[in-house]
Parts: sequence; C-alpha cells; structure tokens
Amino acid sequence: MKTESVFDAGFKQYGTILENYDFTEFLRRLSETPCPQEGIVYAPSDAKLESLPVAKELENRFYGGMPIQIGYCNGHNGTLNCLEYHRDSEVDVFATDAVLLVALQSELERGTIHTDRVRAFHVPAGTAVQLFATTLHYAPCTEDSKSRFRVAIILPRKTNTDIPEIETRSGEERLLWARNKWLIAHPDSAEAREGAAIGLLGENLHLW
Repeated sequence: MKTESVFDAGFKQYGTILENYDFTEFLRRLSETPCPQEGIVYAPSDAKLESLPVAKELENRFYGGMPIQIGYCNGHNGTLNCLEYHRDSEVDVFATDAVLLVALQSELERGTIHTDRVRAFHVPAGTAVQLFATTLHYAPCTEDSKSRFRVAIILPRKTNTDIPEIETRSGEERLLWARNKWLIAHPDSAEAREGAAIGLLGENLHLW
C-alpha cells in the first residue's frame, strides 16, 4: 500500500508532530527496551522511562496535569490486524523509523470499517507524534521485513490494563477490550480468535 509521511498535509486530520520537548535521554533509554526478532512486545508502563524529566513535562504540559503512563511497543510487524481507539490523545515517540496505519473513528458504522479507509504514514526515528482521540490506530509496522521498531506509547494512567466489569455488552461496549481501549479486529487476526469484536472488512493490509 502507498506510504505517506507524517509531515504531509494529509496527516493533519489524524494527528500532529510534538515539538519543543527534549527526548535525547528518553530515546536512549527507549533504545534499551526489549525488542523481539519476531512478533511484538507491549508494556503499558516502564519505570525507567517514567522516571525521566521529560515524563513529568509531558504529564504537566501535554496532558494538563493528568497522571500518565509511559510504556513501549517494540518488535517486528507488517500487518494491520486490528484498529483501536481511546477517549484521549496518544503520544508515540519513535526510536526507529516506523509506519502508522490509521483511519478515522467518524468512518465507523456500527463498529465496522472497511480497510480501504486505512492510510499508512511513515514516521522517522526521533519523531514524537500526537494521535488524536478520533484516530483509529494499532501496533506500528516497518516498511520491510528485515527491520524492527521501538516506539514509546504515552497514555493516561491505567489505559490498556484490566478491563472494567460491565453487566451487558451491546453497541460500543462490545468493542471494549481493555481499560480505555476499544478494539476492532480483522477476522484473520489473533485478537479475533481470542474473542475480540470483528469489525474490519476487506483485506487484512500488509506492508510486506
């Protein structure tokens, strides 16, 4: 599929580039986090990343004083599989080049969306990106099968942890997969086999 740049005008409806933060030490620490040769590892919270001065700066300046968590999503991936959204913006900080696959929440129809609405945006190493709450997204990808990615994921604290108890599951509630995480899966994905709501129609997109 065609890959655009997060610096292109087309990305403005999905997110924006964060500037005026010093991520020098943060990127060094991120580059030391585990990164599998195959598959993906995700940690919602990493104490070493959260201990850095820029973490408190993001909590106060970007999230307006809300408590945050800083974790990472690292590994080897070239497939869409799912889309998710939160009730707030997500900040991703890239220690390596990677690709974001995104779509608009406004294009969901009863919890479904066709994969031809998904766009791919290349993010260069060293870039910090805000994904709007209205942006559907999932795990980053690489543009070729030989590369791996390391990306810090910053969200309000407790996001992507234990799912809250809900008596009934109907409408949007059936998409709730974890705390503050609504998930739409492709039928071919591992998440669908684990019980996630199927809502991605069409081809399961691959970069390689």
